[in-house]
Amino acid sequence: MMRGALEDTICAIATPAGEGGIGIVRLSGSDALRISDVVVRLRSRQPLTSVASHRLYLADLLLPASLTRKKDHGRRAAAELLDEALVVHMKAPRSFTGEDVVEIQSHGGGVILSLLCQACIEAGARLAEPGEFTKRAFLNGRLDLSQAEAVLDSIRAKSAAGLVVAQRQLRGELAKEVEAARTALLDLLAHIEAGIDFVEEDITFMRQEELRRTVEDAAGIIRRLDATFREGRLLREGARVVILGRPNVGKSSLLNKLLKEERAIVTPVPGTTRDVIEETIDLEGLRIHLVDTAGIRETADAVEQEGIKRSLSAQREADLRLIVVDGSQALTQDDREMIRTAAGEPHVVVVNKSDLPAVFPAMTVPVGTIVCSLSAKTGMGIDRLKAEIRGQLISSGGDAVEGVVVNNVRHRTALQRASQALQQALQSIERDVAGELLAIDVRAAAEALGEITGAITTDEILDRVFSEFCIGK
Repeated sequence: MMRGALEDTICAIATPAGEGGIGIVRLSGSDALRISDVVVRLRSRQPLTSVASHRLYLADLLLPASLTRKKDHGRRAAAELLDEALVVHMKAPRSFTGEDVVEIQSHGGGVILSLLCQACIEAGARLAEPGEFTKRAFLNGRLDLSQAEAVLDSIRAKSAAGLVVAQRQLRGELAKEVEAARTALLDLLAHIEAGIDFVEEDITFMRQEELRRTVEDAAGIIRRLDATFREGRLLREGARVVILGRPNVGKSSLLNKLLKEERAIVTPVPGTTRDVIEETIDLEGLRIHLVDTAGIRETADAVEQEGIKRSLSAQREADLRLIVVDGSQALTQDDREMIRTAAGEPHVVVVNKSDLPAVFPAMTVPVGTIVCSLSAKTGMGIDRLKAEIRGQLISSGGDAVEGVVVNNVRHRTALQRASQALQQALQSIERDVAGELLAIDVRAAAEALGEITGAITTDEILDRVFSEFCIGK
């Protein structure tokens, strides 16, 4: 929970910890210029308070005497030169927060930035709390809540596809869809409540068919958005692809070939892999967490048993299973059991060792099973497997990031509550119940949608959203 007052001028280091060519200290608030003027001396000798907005100025940074290591020996110590920098003032409301903002761009050393931030605090600023700059942008109407969350998603994006989804949300495309449904429901609510107010005059403000159509249209938007959540989550967080199979069918060789490096130990000895090995690749913009597992078989070896236990656990958490079988041998009972267990879950049967004489008959797997033949030794068929992996995870293939995608659990929860309320509203319309009861369901749906954009919000929601941000953003 944020403890500082919104009237305070805040400051923070806005660049990551560590060494860098440039580091930025950001201030926001009504006193940003005055506080910055204490530590900034423009080379032009102009006072910072007089310069034009949105222009960079070369400056020296001065460290207040109280922060220097010099002894004054009874005399007043002078300020010490800290660094040179570029300084920009962004006058309200044309800034990220909607307030007066000053950004000081110095060299990116940790000591420099820390001392500069301390100097700003001594001059009257306070240290910003996590997410406070973005929270002020929301409170000042610069962003809605879904856009504020997209800022964090953009920062944390681990793949090109995830970044595209975040940027579309940052541009307000999700908010536009949600507000269209919410506005229709609020208009509907106004008609329902008018009918309640004038019930004795026997005036009909909206016929039952119109009521039903409006509710169904809003419910359709919500269903369409909700249906994108699985792919949205995968684009945001990445997908877990688990490689399963008996010992010595080539699971580790397949992992190495997909990674294009010798990550897992490969030997002819069954049971070489005894633990779960995880690595990450980028598959055409989609982040894939590859999980190589211990071969599943009956064994008396305690260490191997633990590896198999972890393999089964990884299997349950998989977004996609790659079930590897040896194409130079007939299917075993263990192979069949793994394929049978995967029924109903996204999976691909990978027939390895296609460089050897084939024995595996494809018709022995269930109808509709995706079978991909390859050689993890030579690499033949790997590209087709990659295409199958992406196709299984992202149904729209290369166009996965076209259109609005929901990738946030908070948004999905709100959509589900709105959907449930509208289903109850449709039942009420069918039963021709009193307008007061119908209004309750329609209002509940509209309020749930409003939580996504922040049109309806609470301190608890805001604290939960912005506490995930780093200090300085």
